[in-house]
Amino acid sequence: MSDTERSLPRTEGYFSVRDDLPVERLAAVEGVKPKGIVEIRRLMVGEEILMLHVFREKGLVDPVHKHLDHETVAYLIKGRLRLVIGDQEFIAEAGTSWIHPRGVEHFSEALEDCEQLEIKSPPKKTWVSE
Repeated sequence: MSDTERSLPRTEGYFSVRDDLPVERLAAVEGVKPKGIVEIRRLMVGEEILMLHVFREKGLVDPVHKHLDHETVAYLIKGRLRLVIGDQEFIAEAGTSWIHPRGVEHFSEALEDCEQLEIKSPPKKTWVSE
């Protein structure tokens, strides 16, 4: 995916409501196809930041991949998620935060239905929708 294809238009206005935003079902992230259902909503896109609401269905496996042009921080709102970031493994529960630094391989498995907030800087579209 070219840098132009990875660019996202800024959100118009200063406010958004999650349930008013379209749901995108992911077909691939960084060229890797997830095994299961991942849905996102673009909550807000700014000049230097992107915030997503992410739903991961129980059983989803997000295969090993990495991001070379941005870092991501995330916060689990509900559910349980097995995370492997670099050489560290962790079981995240509601209230857990984590980071995917640039260039670090990571993987996740949804142990339950999960909802999370994900923030990327700079804002990059790393996915292809179905």
